[in-house]
Amino acid sequence: PDLLPLVALSQEAIDRIVASVPGGAGNVQDIYPLAPLQEGILYHHLAARQGDPYVLQAQFAFDSRERLDDFSLALQGVIDRHDILRTSMAWEGLEEPVQVVWRKAVLGVEQMRLSPGDGDVAGQLKARFDASHHRLDIRQAPLMCIRFAEDAPNRRWVASLLFHHMALDHAALEVVRHEMQAHLLGQAGRLGDAVPYRNYVAQARLGVSPEEHEEFFRDMLGGVDEPTLPFGLQDVRGDNAVMEETRQDVAIDLSQRLRAQARRLGVSAAALHHLAWAQVLCRVSGREKVVFGTVLMGRMQGGEGADRALGMFINTLPICVPVGGRVRDSVLATHARLSGLLGHEHASLALAQRCSGVAAPTPLFSALLNYRHTSAESITLHMSSAWQGIEALGGEERTNYPLTLSVDDLGEGFGLTVQAVAGVGAARVGAYMETALASLVEALEHAPENPLVDLSILPATEREELLVGFNATQAEYPLAQTIH
Repeated sequence: PDLLPLVALSQEAIDRIVASVPGGAGNVQDIYPLAPLQEGILYHHLAARQGDPYVLQAQFAFDSRERLDDFSLALQGVIDRHDILRTSMAWEGLEEPVQVVWRKAVLGVEQMRLSPGDGDVAGQLKARFDASHHRLDIRQAPLMCIRFAEDAPNRRWVASLLFHHMALDHAALEVVRHEMQAHLLGQAGRLGDAVPYRNYVAQARLGVSPEEHEEFFRDMLGGVDEPTLPFGLQDVRGDNAVMEETRQDVAIDLSQRLRAQARRLGVSAAALHHLAWAQVLCRVSGREKVVFGTVLMGRMQGGEGADRALGMFINTLPICVPVGGRVRDSVLATHARLSGLLGHEHASLALAQRCSGVAAPTPLFSALLNYRHTSAESITLHMSSAWQGIEALGGEERTNYPLTLSVDDLGEGFGLTVQAVAGVGAARVGAYMETALASLVEALEHAPENPLVDLSILPATEREELLVGFNATQAEYPLAQTIH
């Protein structure tokens, strides 16, 4: 026990954990608690009746079996460098779940026998391991594997890289790509020292006290007694939900105007997007006190080397955005609330939700905003000689929430990606968001003292349909005839 300063475990519990690891104590490097968002993801893993919303998949095509082997060896090299990729989860019989770092964890690479006669091989492979019915055993490291098949009609090999969100966030995938490229080029020796994930866990566990977190969230959420459920969506477990996804770029002129207003007011562009999203949710939920989840990037305060570390650094926490005031005041208030939230980014979602007036098991919110800084090159596989013969076919990132907006800050422009349960209309929600941004920037430029509630989120086409199309009710009727 004295070798494990971040967690309180009895010798009996340690022995039970060690016995579950291949190679026993000699293969156990460390044991420590879960980070806040890891705890939430573990809950959804255990609660899912089948499948797992946090098993993510990326698909690749290779022009030869040798390139597939090179890819697998490069990924194994990254796994060997980073603790979090050699980590398993343990919770059975323990007072709190822990993560166990293995000294050696071998990437599972397995061939599937698929027949081209049954359809597109890549499509078959993706469907076989779809997260709606497929799970990874998170009690075994690494929390990723490769499943591949020969695609003879297209003279290639296709592979699905399956990985669990428990181990990697969006920014970490970029680090994996960068390090795999170094391995493929034979330049792995130039990579700097890997940053242990335990450093982040220690910071999250030993920083702000639970009492301080509770005081902050009670102040923000204490007056909220009804949930914010856009379109009435309240299933936040993500069980077998059919999701739609659309992506659109914000018009470059609108993007530039948004940045100009953010600079003029001394706020972040993220604050403007949070306020616009709050306007959308206000209209589609009928709530004046709008609450939604926002993704906080723990890397910003993660200490030296956090930008190149692997692991789950993000956290999802509720934010209550004011929508009842004047436009300019609402922008400043949203920025201040986001800034305050950063000081509590290591709080657990469960603690935050308990501070509201919404009683469990009713969810406090069912919509999420993920504002992330994305380099333009990260949207596609980096084209260097390292990747010759390797093609990225696509991938998917999901959450358990039925409505998610991801905003990609591309440095100059912005990209909006909406994931929504089928029936809501992901493209429709994206159009609402862009209209809300346009209305907001127009008001900041010309009428910042106007009430925020006066701004529209309806695109012109839908407004025309609602006010004109749906009201085209005139019908021919013989006036000499009675109603009967």
